[in-house]
Parts: sequence; C-alpha cells; structure tokens
Amino acid sequence: MERIDKSDVGRRNTRNHRHRGFTVVEALVSVVVLSFGVLSLAGVYTQGIVFAGMAKWDYIAQKKAEAAVETIFTARDTQLLTWAQIQNVAGTSGTDGGVFLDGPQPLLDPGPDGLIGTADDIAAIPDTVIIGPGPDNVLGTPDDLVVVLNTVMTREIQIVPVPNEPNLRQITITIKYTIGNTRKVYTLISYVSAFA
Repeated sequence: MERIDKSDVGRRNTRNHRHRGFTVVEALVSVVVLSFGVLSLAGVYTQGIVFAGMAKWDYIAQKKAEAAVETIFTARDTQLLTWAQIQNVAGTSGTDGGVFLDGPQPLLDPGPDGLIGTADDIAAIPDTVIIGPGPDNVLGTPDDLVVVLNTVMTREIQIVPVPNEPNLRQITITIKYTIGNTRKVYTLISYVSAFA
C-alpha cells in the first residue's frame, strides 16, 4: 500500500485552485460593469456633440445682439438720431416717440437709415448671414447652403430710462431662437448716454 503524505495532498489542491479561472457569474458581472461604463461615456459624448452644434447659434446670437447695440452707439455718435429718438416707439410710457420697434422682431438687414430694429427694416431683404459651402465643399457655387436667420431667431431692442439719470438709458437686447427642440435666449444689457 502506498503511503500518502498529508502535506503533499494540500499542495495538489492548492495548485489546482490557482488555475481554476473565473466563474460564469464573475464574467457576467464584469461585462455588465464594463458595459455600464462604456454606455455612460457614450451618453456624455453624444451630449457634448449636441452642445458643440449649438455653440455656433450661441455665437451668432451674441454677435447679432452686439450689432444692435453698436448701431445705437453709432447713431448717437454720428448724430444720425437725436437723444429723444434713441428710444422705443411706444416704450414704457406708451408714447416714447423713439425709432426702435417694440417687441420681438425678425432679424432683418438694416434699411436705408442704416439702423437695426427700425421700421424701414421690414422692407429690407432677410438677413442671410450664414452662407456655407454645399455638397461640393466650394463656397460661391450654386449649391451653397444659405440659412435665413429670421426664420430661426427674433431680436427685441428695449430702451428704458435709468431712474434719476435723465442722460442715461439702459439698452436690453434679447435674442430668442429655437434649435431642434431646444429654445434658447441670449440677453445683452448695455447703457447709452446722451454724450458721445
């Protein structure tokens, strides 16, 4: 009869235990954890792409608001308008008597007076600022993509007097636009004085 050493049996079992590998349950749990992590990253990546696509519209809204404010400053500095005219038509009193239209207006090119947001802008052509290359990737060819902004954005110019300051007015430019299902608002506040 062969004699079995107890210390030898323990070594064989330990050796077999080391090479056993993962169980099916352990593998499934690790796959689930890994899938959750990858899907979370995919969601963050997708959301980043959506926000990056909206960034150009945010930039356009900012520039359109700045252009409106600069129009008002230029009209004051060149004395194209008097101080009494640098107001809304109706404004806060209902009869402010200025030249800037009340309420949200479509984005249009300035009319003959050169001012943004006045009555003669209605006759102007739509503001087609965004012109990009079409499928041929060449700008200036018939297939160029033209985005008419007045179908996407509105601009409101609101000019109100600053209390206790007869020579100072607050200008609030509000650009509203909808991209997909997202409605956004950009607001720019500035001040204009009667003195150039």
